[in-house]
Amino acid sequence: MHQELRNIAIIAHVDHGKTTLVDQILKQSGTFRENQEVEERVMDSGDLEKERGITISSKNTAINWKGTKVNIVDTPGHADFGGEVERILKMVNGVILLVDAAEGPLPQTKFVLRKSLSLGYKPIVVINKIDRGDARPDAVLDEIFDLFVMLDATNDQLDFPVLYAIARDGIAKTDLEDEGESLAPLMDKIVEHVPAPSQPIEKEFKMLVSSIDWNDYVGRIAVGRIEQGSVKLNQEVALIGGDGSSKMKGRATKLFTFDGLNRKPVEEAFAGDIVAIAGYDSVNIGDTLTAVSDMTPLEYVDLDKPTIAMYFRVNNSPFAGLEGKYVTSNMIKDRLMREVRTNVAMKVEQTESPDVFKVSGRGELQMAILIETMRREGFEFAVSRPEVLMQEMDGVLNEPVEEVIVDVHTDYSNKVIDNLQKRKGIMQGMSQEGENNRIEFRVPSRGLIGFRGEMLTETRGTGIMHQQFDGYEPFAGEIPGRSRGALIALEKGDVTGYALEGIQDRGQFFVEPGDPVYMGMVVGLNNRTDDMVVNVAKKKNLTNHRATQTADGVKISQAKKMSLEECIEFIANDELLEVTPQSLRIRKKFLDHNERKREEKKKTNA
Repeated sequence: MHQELRNIAIIAHVDHGKTTLVDQILKQSGTFRENQEVEERVMDSGDLEKERGITISSKNTAINWKGTKVNIVDTPGHADFGGEVERILKMVNGVILLVDAAEGPLPQTKFVLRKSLSLGYKPIVVINKIDRGDARPDAVLDEIFDLFVMLDATNDQLDFPVLYAIARDGIAKTDLEDEGESLAPLMDKIVEHVPAPSQPIEKEFKMLVSSIDWNDYVGRIAVGRIEQGSVKLNQEVALIGGDGSSKMKGRATKLFTFDGLNRKPVEEAFAGDIVAIAGYDSVNIGDTLTAVSDMTPLEYVDLDKPTIAMYFRVNNSPFAGLEGKYVTSNMIKDRLMREVRTNVAMKVEQTESPDVFKVSGRGELQMAILIETMRREGFEFAVSRPEVLMQEMDGVLNEPVEEVIVDVHTDYSNKVIDNLQKRKGIMQGMSQEGENNRIEFRVPSRGLIGFRGEMLTETRGTGIMHQQFDGYEPFAGEIPGRSRGALIALEKGDVTGYALEGIQDRGQFFVEPGDPVYMGMVVGLNNRTDDMVVNVAKKKNLTNHRATQTADGVKISQAKKMSLEECIEFIANDELLEVTPQSLRIRKKFLDHNERKREEKKKTNA
């Protein structure tokens, strides 16, 4: 018969130590050989996850602890990937809530805890990073308790067990004064506190598909928890869509459970276990795999709707096709459709133009991750400025609103508060920790586009911002856009130092000598509010050898180089971001200066 089981998810705000904790659990449970070399944060397998130090998609692993199999899911901590968290929580029977001993509960902590409590889970609270110089574990525990109360936790849920940890060193303890040697107290608490799966084994097989994976040899792989019954390798199983439609009947050609970081092929799996099944090419998240004798689907609750949209389009700039491998509308469309099969929080729609696709998601970071992934795969395209998705409720236009927390030095607090109030933000509270203020606001999502970059400039790079979708409220009115205009290239050519020296007092440039530019490309930020056309490719008429040396020795201010996220935040409504595997270029939608003027006149007269 099947062994004792526990299914648990680790939930927390971004960068509070989830993936590091899982690393240590895997090491201490004997998953790796003693002499096996294992990289840090081994669960973050994607290149972008490793570079950015964040978890983007959830990962499954399993360990054996004193005869009990523990399935562990490492979930994303960033708000933009909340769709992943919601799905994963349906697969488990308990959660570990991990909170930084210095930062305390943050917006995403609140979001994931609310979801967990609503599902009836009794969290195990782990206060991590107690070795930090600014750690305040007792005060953080009080904040966590207050958060439980605010989220209407039951008396049973309020009686949560607490452990203190240094995940990096693989230490957990039940008392702050204890010495602490390993994570054994945490693992024992999981087995003792988290209930075993209660899925009935005597009924017919059913499984809700919570995640999709891909393998070049077997195709699409459905991952989920078996809700009832058992399944055998090559058993005939029906696939039913989330809407109740019968999609196909087939055989479970491959059946895996999880063992450490690997999938382990098995002949049979039982109710309560988290498994992966291959053999169904059309499977999607929210579908039900079921025995053919009982074709009723399992209930699937739709996730929160996307709050932001960007338009992806074929690149039509003068440099189109020079750097990318995949450039046509069909290639871009196929790649976007592939994304939504595994990314439940995203939606792709065709527009009136066959070359433009509307992509909706949870936030700027989620969009930036998709854009960066596509450019690394060799795609070339252009994207528009993000726009928020309004909803009409009872005849009133409503817009998404976010909870924002900014940790900032007291010297810069007033600047941040003024900026958020200009963006229609309403202050909810402020508290002081040492020399820093923690400012809480509720701000329309529209008002946060471009805010992070301004906030970092205002705070000289020291401000830390956390945001979380918090519902819909009536439209708050117009919000001022970018305060400075663009410097726009007059003609196609290569940037010269001579040209930049002559006009560098006009603003800050994004280009440097030798960079190729084209007419209508945004090459800098104007000191004034309006746009200005400048000739950055102008050459000096050389008359002798000495003049050549003089032209080479000009002094030019350093060009501002923006990251992908900064470019997305920067672009205005009449601009596009050209994305290629090698370059990021900001450009006007209408490249010709006269055409832009005609469009402006049309808008003024409309």
